[in-house]
Amino acid sequence: MKLEQYIDVIVKFMQDYLKDSHQDGYVLGLSGGIDSSAVAALALKAVGKERLHCIMMPINSLEDDLKDAITLAKDLDINYSVIDGSKAFNELVKEFESLGIELDASTKGNLKARIRMSILYAYGQKNRMLVLGTDNLDESYVGYFTKYGDGGVDLLPICRLTKEEVRNVASILGVRKELVERVPSAGLYEGQTDEKEMGILYKDLDAYLLGQKVDEEVVNKIERLHRISEHKRVPIPRPEEFKRD
Repeated sequence: MKLEQYIDVIVKFMQDYLKDSHQDGYVLGLSGGIDSSAVAALALKAVGKERLHCIMMPINSLEDDLKDAITLAKDLDINYSVIDGSKAFNELVKEFESLGIELDASTKGNLKARIRMSILYAYGQKNRMLVLGTDNLDESYVGYFTKYGDGGVDLLPICRLTKEEVRNVASILGVRKELVERVPSAGLYEGQTDEKEMGILYKDLDAYLLGQKVDEEVVNKIERLHRISEHKRVPIPRPEEFKRD
């Protein structure tokens, strides 16, 4: 199947899922990154402007991230809001510090992601909208997402696509070149990039997932990340059924 055909599969999936849910639309956290940009373009094609709302949630992130997200929303003519969330984040960090607990950069990053999830679900509940996820195949496989953060969503439209395929989808659907080529980053802290944090290049991860030859050291890293992140992908563990007398 060609990528253009698979775009139609995703679009129909999003249309059918919304119809079956009896909700009124989709809400999406828009970061200016390639994954959320591609999902925004897919959702717009699937359900139209009136049933899609994007929210930018900078939370102490770089100013350019917000500018890129707004640029995309204006390019595609998408309805959007900016709900910062920085005040809530800063107050929570202060509360931890008052207890003598110093949060490291990774923990703070996950806290930001979970605050963003809360904002999206609050908006979604108020407006009868489902929350769109932006994890691609690479991130899903190695667990590069925050459990109950950006992993806390209602559906994952691009989870079958590699990073390069996501870039190609975005290009096909009219996302401007500088956003397609932007260095992938979750924008969770200064200097953070996806590849630096994972310790793996997306091109190598793409190749591995497509069954192509990859350096053995890289393969070991990928398989280790997949193994230790399994808890993020499986349903919440439950004990065996209680058989009442």
